[in-house]
Amino acid sequence: MKGLITAGGRGTRLRPITHTKNKHLIPIAGKPMIVYAIEALKDAGITDIGITYNHDLDSLVNTLGDGKKFGVSITYIHQPSPIGLADCVRVAKEFIKDDSFVFFLGDNMVAGGISNFVQEFKKSKANFLLLLAQVPDPQRFGVPVFDKKGNLIGVEEKPQKPKSNMAVTGIYIYDKNVFKAFEGIDAIKPSSRGELEISDVHQYLIDHGFIVKTVNATGWWKDTGQGRDLLLANRLILEKHIDFKISKTSFISEDSDIQGEISLGNNSKIINSTLRGPIYIGENTVIENSYIGPFTSIENNNIILNSEIEHSIVFNDSKIFDIENRIDNSIIANNVMVKKRVNKPKVLNLMLGDHSSIEI
Repeated sequence: MKGLITAGGRGTRLRPITHTKNKHLIPIAGKPMIVYAIEALKDAGITDIGITYNHDLDSLVNTLGDGKKFGVSITYIHQPSPIGLADCVRVAKEFIKDDSFVFFLGDNMVAGGISNFVQEFKKSKANFLLLLAQVPDPQRFGVPVFDKKGNLIGVEEKPQKPKSNMAVTGIYIYDKNVFKAFEGIDAIKPSSRGELEISDVHQYLIDHGFIVKTVNATGWWKDTGQGRDLLLANRLILEKHIDFKISKTSFISEDSDIQGEISLGNNSKIINSTLRGPIYIGENTVIENSYIGPFTSIENNNIILNSEIEHSIVFNDSKIFDIENRIDNSIIANNVMVKKRVNKPKVLNLMLGDHSSIEI
């Protein structure tokens, strides 16, 4: 069995962060988001992995390489245009060949891995298997439709009036028959959005008599397509799915107060500060005269002075100085400066790019 992970798309719902960063490389508790998908596949015994992309190949290769450092082999598969998830499957045919495969959206995260999901497929006689999850906003997803006997008869893509609160997650398993959806006179066609919809693939397989099985997710699952989803995924990872380690090369001053679990990277310093875990702090970061609250991830090469921050994500190479109000539920990207204005007049001095969001 092989793995296929998506790493394309422009991440429009996460702008302005994704103007300059592939959304699949956004850090969550010390790891790029897509790494969690790679690790889930490896833990399920799948090490031959294809990654589809349509832009920003260099960043993917620089971050993931050939996969050896994760114990897998990665093949990069070019998708000429971002015209739908089904097209990601279509362009991967040469890589997949006749194997069954797990199709894993690179911005999805699931608790407990996918080993049980894979084993369920292997022992079944199904041609494809869908992982379902209960969600508060099913109109954002593909919603399964069942007949009176409980058989799946279709998937409605982002319906305005969902028939249930169940959603098809971004994790699927197919056998080689999935590629028949792209062949012949009855092959699937682009939707009104101009995309090849994965729900149309599922409908094709159902209509042509292929066997489908559904499994309900037993733990949490998150599609991290929006800012609040990133923060929730970060919280869930920090709560239950991270090994907290304090590097021997880090420094914590005696006048600092550490409560709960923290992870502290190489050459980072905590000086006269209060930290209440769970917290992840990367390498070469300085926290001084500050408060860092629960469910905060701070990556590498940051400086936080005389400030408070909680339930937030800070990327790399940023500075937060002398902020009187606590920063909460926030995402701060790379090379950002946030500081108190000292000189008069006491005005707000802002430089905000397209799609920025700020609350004062």
